[in-house]
Amino acid sequence: MKTKGFTLYDTTLRDGTQGTGISFSVVDKIRVAEKLDAFGIDYIEGGWPGSNPKDIEFFREAAKQKWKQAKITAFGMTRAKNTPVAKDAQVKTLLDAETPAVTIFGKSWALHVEHVLRVSADENRRMIRDTVAFLKKRDREVIYDAEHFFDGAKDDWEHALLTLEAAVDGGADLIVLCDTNGGSLPDEVADMTARVIARLGKPVGIHTHNDSGVGVANALAAVRAGAVQVQGTINGYGERVGNCDLVSVIPTLQLKMGREVVPKLENLRDLSHFVAELANVVPNIRAPYVGGAAFTHKGGTHVNAVQKLTRTYEHVDPALVGSHRTIVVSELSGQSNVLMRAEALGFTFEKGAPEVKEILASVKRLENEGYEFEAAEGSFELLIRKALGKHKPLFELREYHVSFRRTADGSWDKCEATVKLRVKNEDAYVVAEGDGPVNALDAALRKALAPFFPKIAGIQLEDYKVRIINGQAGTGARTRVLITSTDGEDTWGTVGASDNVIEASWLALVDSFEFKLGRK
Repeated sequence: MKTKGFTLYDTTLRDGTQGTGISFSVVDKIRVAEKLDAFGIDYIEGGWPGSNPKDIEFFREAAKQKWKQAKITAFGMTRAKNTPVAKDAQVKTLLDAETPAVTIFGKSWALHVEHVLRVSADENRRMIRDTVAFLKKRDREVIYDAEHFFDGAKDDWEHALLTLEAAVDGGADLIVLCDTNGGSLPDEVADMTARVIARLGKPVGIHTHNDSGVGVANALAAVRAGAVQVQGTINGYGERVGNCDLVSVIPTLQLKMGREVVPKLENLRDLSHFVAELANVVPNIRAPYVGGAAFTHKGGTHVNAVQKLTRTYEHVDPALVGSHRTIVVSELSGQSNVLMRAEALGFTFEKGAPEVKEILASVKRLENEGYEFEAAEGSFELLIRKALGKHKPLFELREYHVSFRRTADGSWDKCEATVKLRVKNEDAYVVAEGDGPVNALDAALRKALAPFFPKIAGIQLEDYKVRIINGQAGTGARTRVLITSTDGEDTWGTVGASDNVIEASWLALVDSFEFKLGRK
């Protein structure tokens, strides 16, 4: 049972995307939000409405979804100085997002009030109080993020506390203390959090950054001191070196501090790698709990001890977080992970079953070739079907060809794809054009299959990602393609890998159609 009154707040889709190299499409953001909701996150911050077309579209799409438990949250700031809150355009966008919860930030540090906002301390507090009260009167749950609180409190404790009290006076539901510059230490965070709770008599949350390498430690210190909400991001993505990593915080809270915060902790690794794949970021092999090396034993002494008693060199059971033990000399490592993922897709096996070994061997072989299945559940399910003898290919490929022609001055170009297939004992030979080589190939494959599988018309490609796997090989590098598809009800990912980006795309395309059209 979830610990009463304690909540998790994810800001991957806003604060996380401020990290260098991190970007999500609207489709990505919805998929990540769905995954967070299913995992048990309480608040999902979708972005800053009105700041860009992508975030506007996200909130529009999010309003159409039925969320299991999470509250989609819009993020913004207090009203502008010397401006009536009802006339502030940015505050209006927070209401237009139509989310049940709104998070706003305000200035706690006198340095920022004087040199950034350039207003008086009194006006700064009015900006906080007015904005919170305005949103509360319009039936929003309001979370107040006290930006730079710890730096501000170190400089002028009373000034920082008065800004918090302004938010309380406005009716804020939760006051969140932010270590925005990431420069505070755990003992400072614990001490000041406890003092704030004693002063305000209000629920307090914590939002930390990792600039000193203690973002997670600071969050846990605040929880020890009485904080009832932790804000962070999946994999610690965020501004500069990143935010507090929820992937480390959540299992520590649940397994070591006795707080039940999510119902299925065993899905943690899958969540971490899923978000990494959509962000087009290689997962950190040494990430606590979920990294590939987290439960890998190589040294002879370690291996010998673990084979006798696992807890001699493991701080938790890897299965609890969806990871698996890897002993370099063992051919059986990884079965638990396959079993859990297969079970999530509706398949049940006994550990040690020959099918499990076959699936595991296929996964290891394909991952060595450049495949990743974390966000490619469609391709993974096909592996299982093949191992069970329940997969029948939609067609037999005879040949495909893709060409691109362009005039020297760039005034005209054309992509064309030819596909030859054998489908249900009939030959199909079609030609199609497209905006690019992959689009043309997709059009040709659909055209060839449509007479035999009419339902293919309802399958749409929503997203297409390319990752170079071994960049040091230059133009000869291996390529991984991840495709996201939907039929209007379900969304699934498929993957292909090859030295040739066209072939990798073809493999992912074929998996996408075979996954859906071959499913019973």
